[in-house]
Amino acid sequence: MGRRVLVVDDDADMCKELERMLGRRGFVVTSRQSADLAWELLASEDFDAVVSDVNMRGMNGLELCDRIVQNRRDLPVIVVTGFGSMEAAIAAIRAGATDFMTKPFNAEQLALSLERAIRQRALEEEVRRLRRDAAARSNYGEIIGSSPAMFQVFEMIDRVAETDATVLVTAESGAGKELVARAIHQHQKSRRAAGPLVAINCAALPEALLESELFGHAKGAFTDAKTARRGLFLEASGGTLFLDELGEMPLGMQAKLLRALEERKVRPVGGSAEVPFDARIVAATNKDLESLVEERRFREDLYYRVNVVHIEIPPLRSRGNDVLLLAQAFVKRFAERHGKTITGFSAEFADRVLSYAWPGNVRELQNAIERAVSLARFEELTVDDLPPKVRDYRPSHVVVAASDPAELVTLEEVERRYIERVMEAVGWNKTEATKVLGIDRSTLYRKLERYHLAAPAGSPGA
Repeated sequence: MGRRVLVVDDDADMCKELERMLGRRGFVVTSRQSADLAWELLASEDFDAVVSDVNMRGMNGLELCDRIVQNRRDLPVIVVTGFGSMEAAIAAIRAGATDFMTKPFNAEQLALSLERAIRQRALEEEVRRLRRDAAARSNYGEIIGSSPAMFQVFEMIDRVAETDATVLVTAESGAGKELVARAIHQHQKSRRAAGPLVAINCAALPEALLESELFGHAKGAFTDAKTARRGLFLEASGGTLFLDELGEMPLGMQAKLLRALEERKVRPVGGSAEVPFDARIVAATNKDLESLVEERRFREDLYYRVNVVHIEIPPLRSRGNDVLLLAQAFVKRFAERHGKTITGFSAEFADRVLSYAWPGNVRELQNAIERAVSLARFEELTVDDLPPKVRDYRPSHVVVAASDPAELVTLEEVERRYIERVMEAVGWNKTEATKVLGIDRSTLYRKLERYHLAAPAGSPGA
């Protein structure tokens, strides 16, 4: 049972009052009227926090606090006393108390202190768990994750690895598309694991050069073609060809790629004969290919040819505690690389990392952790080691409650703001947005046009 609190006070009326006050705020309260009885109870039951008076017969509250800290370091203790003084507060902190309050105290203040202490405890336990098992890699190469969303990705990798089916991997930038391609290629079930994994970024080259890179060229095909050259399709024979950023491929090149995939043959630039190839194709994109098809910027027949098996990698913001698993793995990697002794990170660091939205996904997290490790002054990373935009991040809300009618907005404006927020959250991926909003694509297009919403220049959906 969560949020269990043990109240220790030799005043029976105070115990009842605290049970009432905290019970109304969702805590499950058990009380004992002596520190000795409380210590006996702690030996057999688990609690999320302890609230203890100081002055009691027998063992006092500070002695109880000290005993808890020595034996149950993870259990937060809030000390309260009717004699508020600097000396009493210092004594409580020295005994290991999480917080110190004087009677009479505000119920909301105590509840807030308990909430903060319990959350801190949960984060510290999660950090300890991550230190015990930072790998969590299973059989998926460099991919780290234990969230349900990632288990679905792992299942798809398992099922497709033993086949030669063409795979389309979709994800936002920085989410790890090439890692999935590598995991498929290197999987223990893959008959191509011993062959090469050849990768090319389709957005990085002009059309003419891209064709030569993929299909090869004959001697004399163009000015600098002093010798014949095998293309990447042939270099990947026996293995896997990874076509990254497929959505950026020029239309003219798309037609040639489609023919190659259908015929399983390539014709080198300037060549007269087609050459068969034997490579599995894994394509990847951060674009919404269905939208590009509707906009006639991507061939529909090529879309169906590459989309035999679709693996969608979830954005980091929807993967829960995977962000901490990844952070711990990156801490270990960069600490070794930079020769620094760093054991992990503080609970406050973990809290801030969990709160941030990570629009750049795993790549952004990796960069942030490398920066933190590089700048760290202690064996444990702290909030101060994070980049300012992560350290100072505060979640935004679509609508802020207001009591002044002048601050309220129309229902139409609420809808506009919400759609804009969803589009930003999914990286302007219209397919993903329709799932979140629960509307069809035509309705989404109509609303985007109505509210004059468009992806910022340079974003994946632009």
